[in-house]
Amino acid sequence: MSAFHREKVLSVRHWTDTLFSFTATRNSGFRFQNGQFAMIGLEVDGRPLLRAYSMASANHEEALEFFSIKVADGPLTSKLQKIREGDTILVGRKATGTLISDNLIPGKRLLLLSTGTGLAPFASLIKDPDVYERFESIVLVHGCRQVSELAYGEELVARLRDDELFGPLLTEKLSYYPTVTREPFRNRGRITDLITSEQLFNDIHQPPLDIATDRIMMCGSPGMLEELKVMFETRGFLEGSHSEPGHFVIEKAFVER
Repeated sequence: MSAFHREKVLSVRHWTDTLFSFTATRNSGFRFQNGQFAMIGLEVDGRPLLRAYSMASANHEEALEFFSIKVADGPLTSKLQKIREGDTILVGRKATGTLISDNLIPGKRLLLLSTGTGLAPFASLIKDPDVYERFESIVLVHGCRQVSELAYGEELVARLRDDELFGPLLTEKLSYYPTVTREPFRNRGRITDLITSEQLFNDIHQPPLDIATDRIMMCGSPGMLEELKVMFETRGFLEGSHSEPGHFVIEKAFVER
């Protein structure tokens, strides 16, 4: 198990029947960039059972935080959702991932587009002072099916707005846009449609998509990611990577299991 740190669960919170978050201790040697992920899991029958999880905590925070889906018959999440304070989890020693600012060409507005637990890396990024230095405005979009699934993100943003350091930054630069597809809510619709129709930009009183100024990070369902990738590429946006920065980046490491 030398490839992993053994960390103690500090807290667990169940948000809905399908979503939960948890915090754990952080080894002093574990380094990551905001927006990255690591392999997280449990020891089952003497062997590690793992999947990729973005850190929802920022790299300057002492504890680690993760935001997870519950899959009833998922090999890992069926067990992970039952963890309690004091339990031990495994955290891979190496963090990686494409959702980092250096993979984007410099721009003025950063769009963070997420569905479901794809919000996690952006929970880390909006706690990164460097992101507010790099961009004039940041738009955090979180799409879910039901209003109850927005709770984690809503509480996160509300807490940051009350924070002594981040409150002024959020007031000046962050627009938070939660949207749902299956229930009445002030914002309704799929992220792709909201961008195409320019409804998103109208609602936040900002100009529509512009390749000259907009940079994009995406994390969420495979269907959403593929639709958005095609839409952006059709408009001339280029995908970025560690080797060559672009207009947008996608995290592809996650599958529900």
